[in-house]
Amino acid sequence: MTNSRTLPLLPLRAGALFPHTALTLPVGREKSLHLVTGLSRGDEVLVGLQKDSETMEPTRSDLYDVATLAKVHRVVQTTDRGVRLILRGVSRVRLGDFVTREPFLRAEAFELADSGTQAETVPAALAVLRSRLPDLAPFVVGGFDRFLADLARLPAGALADRVAAALPLDTRSQAELLALEDVPSRLSRTATFLDEAIAKGELKKSIEGEVRRGLGESQRKALLREQMRAIQKELGEGEAGEGSEALRARLDALGELPQDVAETVSRELGRLETLNPQQAEYNVVRNYLELIGSLPWNERVDESVDIDAVQAKLDADHDGLDEPKKRILEHLAVLQMGGAARATILCLAGPPGVGKTSLGQSVADATGRPFVRIALGGVRDEATIRGHRRTYVGALPGRILDALKKAKVRNPVILLDEIDKLGQGWTGSPESALLEVLDPEQNSTFTDHYLELPFDLSEVMFLTTANDLGSLSAPLRDRLEIIELQGYTVAEKARIARNHLLPRELTDHGMTEDLLQIEDDALLALIGGWTREAGVRQLKRELRKLTRSLALRLARTPDRVPEPLHVTVHGLVDLLGRRRFFNDVAERTAFPGVATGLAWTPVGGDILFIETSRMPGKGSIQITGQLGDVMQESARAALTYVRSHAEELGVDPSFLETSDLHIHVPAGGIPKDGPSAGVTMFSALTSLLTGRSLRSDVAMTGEVTLRGRVLPVGGIKSKVIAAHRAGLRRIILPFRNERDVDEIPESITEDLEFIFARDMREVLEAALEDVVPVTGEGGDEHSANEPTQAA
Repeated sequence: MTNSRTLPLLPLRAGALFPHTALTLPVGREKSLHLVTGLSRGDEVLVGLQKDSETMEPTRSDLYDVATLAKVHRVVQTTDRGVRLILRGVSRVRLGDFVTREPFLRAEAFELADSGTQAETVPAALAVLRSRLPDLAPFVVGGFDRFLADLARLPAGALADRVAAALPLDTRSQAELLALEDVPSRLSRTATFLDEAIAKGELKKSIEGEVRRGLGESQRKALLREQMRAIQKELGEGEAGEGSEALRARLDALGELPQDVAETVSRELGRLETLNPQQAEYNVVRNYLELIGSLPWNERVDESVDIDAVQAKLDADHDGLDEPKKRILEHLAVLQMGGAARATILCLAGPPGVGKTSLGQSVADATGRPFVRIALGGVRDEATIRGHRRTYVGALPGRILDALKKAKVRNPVILLDEIDKLGQGWTGSPESALLEVLDPEQNSTFTDHYLELPFDLSEVMFLTTANDLGSLSAPLRDRLEIIELQGYTVAEKARIARNHLLPRELTDHGMTEDLLQIEDDALLALIGGWTREAGVRQLKRELRKLTRSLALRLARTPDRVPEPLHVTVHGLVDLLGRRRFFNDVAERTAFPGVATGLAWTPVGGDILFIETSRMPGKGSIQITGQLGDVMQESARAALTYVRSHAEELGVDPSFLETSDLHIHVPAGGIPKDGPSAGVTMFSALTSLLTGRSLRSDVAMTGEVTLRGRVLPVGGIKSKVIAAHRAGLRRIILPFRNERDVDEIPESITEDLEFIFARDMREVLEAALEDVVPVTGEGGDEHSANEPTQAA
């Protein structure tokens, strides 16, 4: 070992540079680029070998101890702004410590000299290695004869290095040969590696031969199968073998397809024709092509855009529902004016039984489009929407593509029913899978996992239905145009029963319409006493029960001329059983401390009684009725207002010192929550503590602040319809909800008196039987011009 030198170091991640050999390598790492930019022909560098090729910033311990001293032959700038370096190995060196690391590596190196060159074993070892050289031909790039001629002029140590550089060795083996200073050992070890490489090459050649023979056999069988199909066709027995030809003809009949679809069809047809029908892959490819062939890539239905005819159809099928009808007609008017047929995403939200699902069928019938309903209730797997990957056994496309396959056109009406009933399992969220489907800006390139090709959904008219919008995620709700169906009035229910439900039930039971006659009073009594719902589903059940009673009577007297069944108010009990619902509002609110509120539920509006009671005690407060946190807070806020305005209300300020209070909301088995009961709770407490009863025909809703301000709430239409159904005639609403009354049918508003209150003073004046003037807090507190903050 001679004296040390300090030189630039270029670490290699793979492929060693041996002395007496040349190496071309691309340079990409930052430090290596800094090094190369300062090099020129003839400069010396150290070339080290990394132990781990994944190391990007090697330290001294990451490199093998023996490296190569090299000279720069050429530095080449590549077209991609990279650098390619051509080096020639000079000698072995032993690496010392790094001297510097920036801007590139510099290391101390000690030159190593070959040993044992005069040993007696060198000629024998050299002869063994030379005898193996003819088998080195497969591993030499370029002219092999020139390679052998160059080796003949080299000494033993250099010859071993040249052979080692030509062999396909891994990094560890290259490092082992590079570290051998003893020439006999290097010759012997190189010969061993050469024998191993030759053995591996012969094994690889044998395997490739077997593969080629196997491919030849497969091609021979394919040719024989083709000949067999031709013979069967000549004999008239070839129908079973014409599957691929028939499928190709079916795909050709689709017309012009998008470019990516056409390329996929061509590729998969080619695969199908080369596969054995007995292979599992054959059925996978065939099913995939059959799906492509069954989708309506270019098929459309001519829409009927006669606005008057469409409106007549919608009115004939559904009473009421003015807002959804108007929105549908607006969409069709855009089409009639030549507007773009962008996807329309309507969400019909409302209680059960109001006709959301049947409205979708009517829209399809009115527009002349095919109608497909997709029930989403209970779906928990996103693959149900977007399909499965074809790699899975039993994979199927999603329901969206399946619906288009059934519709056979690309512009049907697709109803996504009960979208709020989607579940979420470990297989993913189906609600998230709908985000692309229901986005008009994205669904033109909808991609099903099974199809793996974009399909344009922009011409589909999507309708969705939901009972409770609160369960939908914000991104999904943002993609929907919400149309609320609040429920039917009593008059609308009567018309629906006369015009739709009763004739349909009689037809289903094999009877004519003249066999069942219901008086108008009897029908109204049935609606009010046996049903209490926003929709008409329970009404339909009761009419079906009447029809069954008639059928039973006719079946018992088959020989007589059938007599019509005449239903009166008094006969309802005999036919339907005892009355289920009673108007007991007057009885329940006849005592101080009971108030009638209005509530919204996912099944429509309803009335809500709030009862309060006072008893001797020490000021404890009990709240029952399975109330949520918001309603409990409303009760405490109402109590705070009563205590802070006790003198103005005529209440003993120290009432809690000698009394306990109990606030209860009946129907304790039903969870209740929301801010809109604040006004009702305040009124009930004031009625209890002042001893004044609330009017029996009054219902109220609204949120209240600690200062008595009445804030607006939602669901006004549903609540007012419920109040009218219960026989209430005076409705107290927040002042800011006055505009919501315009949405209520005139047949209801003309029977009601509306009081729009800004503060609790106005509420009490309208609700209490015997009212004393109640002033607000601080003059301006109840100013009519002061804005009210929305909840």
